[in-house]
Amino acid sequence: MLKNRSEELEIMDDLNISGPVIAQTLQELNTINKRLGGNQISISAYKEFLEGNESITLADLGCGGGDIMVEMARWSRKSGLKPSFVGIDANPHIVEYAKDNTKEYPEIKYQSINIFSEKFKKQRFDIIHCCLFVHHFSTIELVSLFKQFKSQASKGVIINDLHRHPLAYWSILLLTSLFSKSTMVKNDASVSVARGFKKSELIEILNKAGIKKYQLSWKWAFRWKLVF
Repeated sequence: MLKNRSEELEIMDDLNISGPVIAQTLQELNTINKRLGGNQISISAYKEFLEGNESITLADLGCGGGDIMVEMARWSRKSGLKPSFVGIDANPHIVEYAKDNTKEYPEIKYQSINIFSEKFKKQRFDIIHCCLFVHHFSTIELVSLFKQFKSQASKGVIINDLHRHPLAYWSILLLTSLFSKSTMVKNDASVSVARGFKKSELIEILNKAGIKKYQLSWKWAFRWKLVF
């Protein structure tokens, strides 16, 4: 078990998911990410890119409720910076929730679009950010996507995703069974870990994508911070 990346689909992979389950799930996921330090991994990488750059555009792929962009926007406002954000999710119901969730932040806009579409591929950004997003794709798909992201982002790409490890798997399975009220979170949390990455697997994807310059580091709790 966990020797290889799982190919099991998550409930969230169904782009037709709608209704109250979306709000419940995204709120719980945001709480988990905050308490386990996951959001801070993305924020720290974002701050590094903003040194000397007052106005940039960041695309947050698989944006969920837009909560990480809100944290980025808050920090930017306090720092006197004026970036713009584009939250992207293929599920239009998630995008509608995110719009309402972040309505106090006009610098955050949204698109309901598939990242494999030609319409998306033609777009350019300064930074592309993905948090708990790339594990949804196969290794073959990720080789192509990493190449695509590299060409679309003028300043760089931030990847924040899961380290596939038995302790992470059983811990999140226990935590969600005890405290989660969302059926989707209870199912998807452990499946997400099983679809996560070993360090060697990320390096192999980077090599196949022709990406030689990158920074890859392990962060608590069982996360990879990848910047290229």
